[in-house]
Amino acid sequence: MSKGLKLTIDEELNVSDLFKGRQDVYRTGPLHVALQVTGHESFIEVNGKLAIDFELACARCLDPVQEHTVIAFSEVFKRPSSKEDRDEDAEEEESDFIEVDGERLNLMPYVEEALQLFMPYAPLCRNDCKGLCPTCGQNLNEHKCDCSTDKIDIRFAALKDLFKE
Repeated sequence: MSKGLKLTIDEELNVSDLFKGRQDVYRTGPLHVALQVTGHESFIEVNGKLAIDFELACARCLDPVQEHTVIAFSEVFKRPSSKEDRDEDAEEEESDFIEVDGERLNLMPYVEEALQLFMPYAPLCRNDCKGLCPTCGQNLNEHKCDCSTDKIDIRFAALKDLFKE
């Protein structure tokens, strides 16, 4: 955390263990990390981007969806404030700085957090995806099923024959 530090990080990381056990993530490619680390007098600034290719489950029909995600990464780190400084700043708003102890900064937890936060929430195989039939589970993009789509509220079921001739 020294002043004047300049470092470029350009790596590919295997993050498949991060998504182990998740049924909505079929496959992940390597995470490409391109970051610029700059040390200032009392803080470190980290800027750059993360890029990854995912194979995710479509939110409607569960077919595989290929997604390329690019995430802007920008964080500022500083040493923890002393007790006197914290008391003076107690009335101020929360700081934009992330406090870290020690001389070395491990960026991995922050990179993993950004990746999980900016993952596609509900990917679709296509915008007009019809999804699965709630009764039989048939993929409605491939075939139409013969299930009844009539929705009758059981509270009003007795009234359905009221206007029949």
